[in-house]
Order: sequence, then C-alpha cells, then structure tokens
Amino acid sequence: MTRTTPPRPIDVASVFPELAGLSRTATRLHPRPGTPTVHASSVGGPLLWPADEPWAVCSQEHDAPFGLSTPEEVRTLRRIRALDVWTDEEHAEVSRIQAGHDPALLPEGPHPLIPVAQLYARDVPDLPFPEGTDLLQVLWCPFIDIEEEPGAEAVQVRWRTARDVEEVLAVAPEPAYVGTYELVPVPCVLHPEQVREYPASHDLDAELAERIGRWEAGSLRYRDELSVAAGWKAGGWAAPFTFRDSGGPDELRCRECSAVGEPLLTLDHAEWQEDTSSWRPLEEPQDASATPTDVTVGRGYTLQFYACAVDPRHPPVTVVQ
Repeated sequence: MTRTTPPRPIDVASVFPELAGLSRTATRLHPRPGTPTVHASSVGGPLLWPADEPWAVCSQEHDAPFGLSTPEEVRTLRRIRALDVWTDEEHAEVSRIQAGHDPALLPEGPHPLIPVAQLYARDVPDLPFPEGTDLLQVLWCPFIDIEEEPGAEAVQVRWRTARDVEEVLAVAPEPAYVGTYELVPVPCVLHPEQVREYPASHDLDAELAERIGRWEAGSLRYRDELSVAAGWKAGGWAAPFTFRDSGGPDELRCRECSAVGEPLLTLDHAEWQEDTSSWRPLEEPQDASATPTDVTVGRGYTLQFYACAVDPRHPPVTVVQ
C-alpha cells in the first residue's frame, strides 16, 4: 500500500523566504511489518549478502545488565504481544523471556551483527551511493549501548553493486543471544516516499530561528510540523535535538578523515506523533501502530547515521538526539 504524507499545513518558505534555498528532499521509508526478500529494500529483513563473504561481527565487550534473550525468544515475545487475549501459558512465557538468561551464558568471541536496513538506490535517491554501487546495507550489534558506544565494529555499513552478488548467502548467522531486544527490528517492507524538508532550528541562523520561534507561538510548530519529517528516513536534514543544546562539530566528523558528516539515515522511534496528524500517512488506519519496527534506542530517542561527505565508504558516525 502506498503511504502519502499529508501536505504541510502551511508553506513555511512563503512566510520566511530565507528557507526556500535551504530545502532538501528526504525519503521517508514508511517501514511496515511484512516479509521482505533479499531483492527488496527493507528494515530488519534478509540481506543480499555474498555467500563467500564473511558475515559482519562485533568483538567489542558485550554487556547485558537486564539479562539475555535468544533471537527466537524476541520473535516469540512479539508474537504474543500482538494477541488480543493471552493464555496462562503465554503469560508465563512472556514473564520467562523478560526475566532473561544469565549473562554468563554469553559465548566468548565475536558475535554476528543483525540486519538493520537494506536500501536499493532505486528506492532511495537521496543517498550518496558511491560510484558504481546501488545497494546500502546497515548492521549493528544488539548488545552495545549504541548511543554511548557506537564504535566502528558495533555499527557497520556495506555499499554494494547488487548484480555482482552472484551467489547469495542462504542462511545468515544470528547471535546466540541479544542483550537489548529493542535493537532487533521487526522485519518490515518499505513504502518509500520523497518529501521536502527544512532545517531544524539548530541548523538555522540564530536570528532566523528566533523569528520562527516567535512566529510559531500560535498553533503551528515549526519543529514538529513544518521542518524535519518524522519516522525512519534516508537523507534530508538532521533531526531536531531533544536533549542537546548543540551537536558539536567534533562528533559529526568522520573518524578516518575528519570530513564533516552528512545525514545518511534516521531511525526515529515513532513514525508520527500521537498528538498531531502532521506526519501520519493519509492511508494509515486509525488503529495503526506508530512504532512498526519496534526499535527503541535509549529512552525513545532518534538515532541518526552521518556519512562522510568525502567518502561514504568510511565508517558512519552515529548520534542520538
């Protein structure tokens, strides 16, 4: 089903002409639970991974203060939670899974990463695909507290040329346990849609941001309704800061060459805010979940990947805001 973002309630660039030259397009991914294949763009789906290429792993120290879960237990937990009525056995199963396994059971050695997103160029024209590539794959470690310890191993990307993958890995390895089940995405198909964005207030000239702040004292909110799209998206502008006064130039620079990073991928906890219909797709039923991926970073923050502006193949920088 197509997902269509409602028109903006007002053309903010007509009120503040300075914004006209600052607009960017972003691709809202509109992930919804489904059964994607390796040949489709997806969130949490199977990857077009060469059979002869080692799977991505993380060898950093792994911590699971709330206990371990197996990937199958994560799937079971979600299946039960989707039911309207639970049996006594299902209540007991949920309690058992939530109690977690002893962290001492965690095997030693590198742990396989899990797929986060796979994006084909045909679906996301807003990404800086290196010349000759048409596929972006993102994986991460479901143990690492990503907002605190991004690390080059904990979050990895692969830029590929799809036609070069002649034999696809039949069964991807899974970690024996995960430490944070909220970092295991529900497999989702995508419904890409390009939208126009304007910079968040922290990316504007201070004087312009102040004028917009005074103007929005009415019912319309620049931050939530007129600037940066909600939900999972590719490209566009950086998400508004929620608990930072400023991003700080250092954390947005490439670790390999110090080039300034550009927004690559945004993982928002919710696809729209419950208190406004501004970003809720027109086709969405009233009982639709605003959190289809079931991914939560920290306490429901937005996780943003920044790609090196000089060479997107360099490891991404992750920022929580």
